[in-house]
Amino acid sequence: MRRPRLLTTAAAGVTAALLLTGCGGGGGGSKSNDKIPGADAGGSASASPSASASTSADRPKIVFPSGAKNVFEDQKTGDVTKDAVLADSALSVNSMDDAIFKGSASTKALGFYHTGKALEAAITYVQGYLDKRYTWIGTTRYFDRKVTLSRADAAYVTYCSDESKSFLKDRKTGKVQNTPTSADSYVLYHTSLAKNAEGVWQTTNIVSNRGDKACQP
Repeated sequence: MRRPRLLTTAAAGVTAALLLTGCGGGGGGSKSNDKIPGADAGGSASASPSASASTSADRPKIVFPSGAKNVFEDQKTGDVTKDAVLADSALSVNSMDDAIFKGSASTKALGFYHTGKALEAAITYVQGYLDKRYTWIGTTRYFDRKVTLSRADAAYVTYCSDESKSFLKDRKTGKVQNTPTSADSYVLYHTSLAKNAEGVWQTTNIVSNRGDKACQP
């Protein structure tokens, strides 16, 4: 398999709850699965929030190693609030990969961009990589990113990921698993986010489905 998404196992009831949350208010569509020219992470550069993300909080630095990169599409909607939600959603993804690269499930960024069930899931996801001595290289593309505002401080984001150009790498030996592209290289994510007191849109819940037809090329 390509990079294993340890967040992809979720109960149908949780999915339904997320759908209800996402469709309960504001306009805009949503779509899910588990990177923005302005928030791309590559080489030794940090994955910084886009200009629309809140700058009031003391945001932790996220750094990717050379050879690994997240690319986020659909970063601008024309709505300032929705753009801020998408920017922090991207950083929540980057924070998980940052933790994998750092070899720790207790990084500051992980808890900064996740809370509640999403934080628990993120820690489990990162620890799954560490337990198997995995890291990854290549480029993961995130596309069809859509946001719905259900309240002034609550949002729902759906997106797809394309992992066909990212590969597992053994942290100790450096061996890369060059697995072929398949339907499972594409993942659909449903996420809920809430704006905290510092103005950061934290991911509160994540549900995803690997191989979902909605994300297939």
